[in-house]
Order: sequence, then C-alpha cells, then structure tokens
Amino acid sequence: MGSFEKVEHPKHYSGGIEVWDAIIAWDLDFLLGNVVKYAARAGRKPGESAVNDLLKARQYLDKEIEAIKAKGGNNEVQM
Repeated sequence: MGSFEKVEHPKHYSGGIEVWDAIIAWDLDFLLGNVVKYAARAGRKPGESAVNDLLKARQYLDKEIEAIKAKGGNNEVQM
C-alpha cells in the first residue's frame, strides 16, 4: 500500500464508506465526528486496542453532552 492509500483510505476505516464521508453527510461537528471516527475504527487500527478507541469515543461523547447541557439544551435523560 502506497503512502497515498495509507492517508486517503486507511484499512482501519474500511467497510464500504469513508468515515469522513459519513461525518460530512450527517453534518457532525468536531466532537460527534470524533465519536464516529473512534467507534468506527475500534479494534481495527494497528497498535490501538478496541477498548482504548471506545474510551476515546466516550470521552468525546461526554464532552458533547456537557456542551449541550451548558447551552441549556435538553437536560432530560431518556433511555
């Protein structure tokens, strides 16, 4: 694999759709975009464990929740 493919189409983001295409299509901001990025690559990037990537995704998700609450967003917890 050449250097272009490593940058443009890394194997740890394979699966039929480029992660950045999904982030753009869904109009996600930086925080939610990183949630998707780390969740999508969990357990696939050489040298990174699935748990580590999922912890990173959770960190960004927690930050997004804090930002929504700080803006007076929906504070109701529904599950």
